[in-house]
Amino acid sequence: MRFHLPSFLLGYTAGAGSVLLSRHLRPLLVEVAAAAYRFGDLVVARTAIKQEDLEDLLAEAKARARRAARGNANGHAQA
Repeated sequence: MRFHLPSFLLGYTAGAGSVLLSRHLRPLLVEVAAAAYRFGDLVVARTAIKQEDLEDLLAEAKARARRAARGNANGHAQA
């Protein structure tokens, strides 16, 4: 098998390029992952707030319904 210099140089350049690229690509990937975690935390926080708002709304509706039921049971009509 003959030594083919252009193939060797192409392979060497590809290997060296991937090492150099990985050094510059790693900080970018870390920043993208950090942004994804920040976004996930934001979604979780907003979801918790909205869930609390929904629970408050349902509790208020339940209280009104029970108040109305007690009023009707006592012979009082409410509008």
